[in-house]
Formats: sequence, C-alpha cells, structure tokens
Amino acid sequence: MALQLYNTFSGQKEPFKPLVEDRVRMYVCGPTVYNRVHIGNARPAVVFDTLYRLLKREFGDVVYARNITDIDDKIMKAARDQDEDIGVLSARFSQAYFEDMAALNNLEPDIIPYATQHVPEMIDMIEALLDKGHAYAAEGHVLFAVDSMPDYGRLSKRSLDDMLAGARVEVAPYKKYAGDFVLWKPSKGDEPGWDSPWGRGRPGWHLECSAMIKKHLGDTIDIHGGGRDLTFPHHENERAQSCCANGTDFVRYWMHNGYVNIEGEKMSKSLGNFRMVNDLLQQYPGEVLRFALLSAHYRSELNFSADLLDQAWRSLDTLYGFLRDSESVVAAEDAAQDEAFMAALHDDLNTPVAIGELHRIARELNKAAAGDKPQHKAALLAGGNMLGILQQDPETWFKQARGGESISEDEIEALIAERQQSKKDKNYARADEIREELKAKGVVLEDSREGTKWRRE
Repeated sequence: MALQLYNTFSGQKEPFKPLVEDRVRMYVCGPTVYNRVHIGNARPAVVFDTLYRLLKREFGDVVYARNITDIDDKIMKAARDQDEDIGVLSARFSQAYFEDMAALNNLEPDIIPYATQHVPEMIDMIEALLDKGHAYAAEGHVLFAVDSMPDYGRLSKRSLDDMLAGARVEVAPYKKYAGDFVLWKPSKGDEPGWDSPWGRGRPGWHLECSAMIKKHLGDTIDIHGGGRDLTFPHHENERAQSCCANGTDFVRYWMHNGYVNIEGEKMSKSLGNFRMVNDLLQQYPGEVLRFALLSAHYRSELNFSADLLDQAWRSLDTLYGFLRDSESVVAAEDAAQDEAFMAALHDDLNTPVAIGELHRIARELNKAAAGDKPQHKAALLAGGNMLGILQQDPETWFKQARGGESISEDEIEALIAERQQSKKDKNYARADEIREELKAKGVVLEDSREGTKWRRE
C-alpha cells in the first residue's frame, strides 16, 4: 500500500508524492521557549518524529526541520518576571525542551533553526511583500494586507471576517482592515529589537517560519505539520506570507494533530490542568508517555489520563515480556517489515492499528517454531523502532523503578540471594515470606531452571 496522508488543505487523504522524486522536505512548528513544555506540546513532536522515521525508510533523501521560537512577548514577560536575560532564559528552556523530547525517544531533526538567527531573512521577506503590494507600513509597523490575497482563509476554511476570532493582535487604528496581521512591530527601548528600514523593532510571530522554511528547505515544501490549534491564524498566515512573497505554492501537504485533553477536560491555564513533560518523566518512563501519545490516531483528540498511562505501561510490559522470553533468539538480519504493520502506517500514520499489529507479531514470536523465531523477533524489533518504542534491553525495562517505589535493585538482589539460601537450608517458610514481601513492594519473582528473574509491576 502506498503512503496516504490526510491533507488539511484538501480535507481528505491523498497519496503522498513529494515534489521531487525520492526527496522529502518536512517542517514542523516547534515550541516558544519561555517555560517547560506540557504534554500537548509533546504530541506533535512524537507524531511527526514517527512520520520522519517512516519517510526515512521510504525515501532516500529526507530533511526534517523543527524550529525554536526564541523571541516572543511571552518570553519577554517571563524574562522580566524572573529578572533573567532573555537570551539566557530562552537558551535554558530550549535545552530543557531538547532533553524532554530525547526522553520520549524522538530523533533529533536535521535542522533546528532559531528565530533570532533569521531576522535578516525575515526583513527580506517583508520587503518582497511590500514591493508586491501585499503589505504596508504604518506607525512603525508593517502589516500584511489579507484582502490582497484572493484565497486567504482557504487552509482554515474561514472567511476574512472569521479571522478576528483567532488573531493574537488586537484591532489597532493603523490597520487598513481589522484582519491584517503584523509582520514587523516597533520595540521600546528596553525590549529586544533589530534595526530595519521601518525602525528598530522585531518580527511578528507568523513571519519566522516562512523565512526559515525558505532559507533551509526552499520556496515549496512537501509537508508542514503542527497542532490543530496552529491551523488558524498561524499556518493560514504563513501560507499567505510565503505564497505572496515567493509567487509559488508553499506547502503540498498540511498535517495537523488533534488536541490533548486531560482527564476528559480541555487542557487550559484556567483549569490549571497542564501536565508538564518533565514532571511526568519523574513518574513514568519516556517510552510510556510516547506509547500513550501514539495510542490514538494523530488526528483524533487524545484523552490523557492516569488510566491511559497505566494501560500504556502494561502494553509495553507485554511486548517487552515476549522479547525477554526470546532472549536467546538472535533476530534475523534480512527480515522484511511486517506487511500489515506497514499497511497501518501507510494509512495516514494509523499508529493504533500498528500497535495492534505489534502485539500480533509478539504473539506469533511466542508461538513460532524455533526456526521461525528469528524472523518474528526481527519484525517485532523493527516495528518497535519505527514507532520509537522497545528501545531498551528487556531486563533493564523490568527492573526500572516505578512510581514512588522505595526498594532498590541492590535490596531486591539481596533478598533474592537470601531466599535462595533459605531454600538451600530448607527454610521454605522464610523463602515464601521473602517472595510475598517483594510482591507487596511491586516486585514479582519468576523461577526457572536457569535461576530466578524479577520484574517490577
């Protein structure tokens, strides 16, 4: 089955055909670095990392860029509130983002452009828009004239009048039309700013992605991704800027992931129900968070909850358990990817179905004759790698601490040794007592001819 992707622009699934054969250029909107990121920020990173893995397998030349917004009013406010240099603050939270995303087994993008490093390119794009009649200067600002683009609003399926509902800027007297958006705005003396033909100032939020895409990936790219909340106004305005400045199509396939809800409610500041990735990583392995994010189709809303995380952990335990049981099997080197598993990913990155196929492959591995096990194990490992899971040694997986457990690995091993000695001394009551003591602390013992293995549950 050929790769099919849902295109927000057309509103339907389409066969994926890159602009240049065997060459893919993909851009995903990254974070605004004024704080630690929440689990909603992690969803597009995980979704498009999974797509990146798939594209790298299918096409010879894939370049994936994900930006860092390191100049923004939120960053400026956070720096003032914390009495910290804006550059230091944005660098600190950029590094925190990289660490959090690495903990979720995300591959590093090929290009990580920073907004502040592309101001000259943004100024060039503004000048091109002015020259072509798509922008105008007023009171130190430069604004995009949305009524200069006949199909403005086509991506988000909105009319010009709808724009106000999602606009970040308030209606100002220097605007010719209420929906016009800022390309450049003046900076006060104590605010970050750059010299420009319109005075000292800084770029509007939407402009950075258009300029960075043009510089690093070209005028037209194959895939642009991000959260559904970015469809309007951000991506609509990116499309307007780039199409009008470059005089060509901007993006061939627009892809947007659904929202993350928390315990059935929309995640919002007013409800105080943000779940920060770093906090969650203190309680759950990164693979559990990643598995949970992939457990629903990327375009669907995801209800993120403790039950979902527990279910994800149990599912990974099952898969790692099959790998642990086949520890002596050497995976075949020439095994092909499982057809049904790949068909699921080719169907608009259907990760829930792909996860189901992984469980099938694991069961087949468990039941297979000795001569067939290497092929099944290879298929399970390859599928796990495509999803960014099953990346640990099974023994390591089962021995990692879970939640607020207090018993250490050394303490467990000491009790197992004591139990073994008790059995040799025929003190079976003490041996049983140790088993129950460990079980009460979330540690399960598995006895076999080869000795005693243990795992946390």
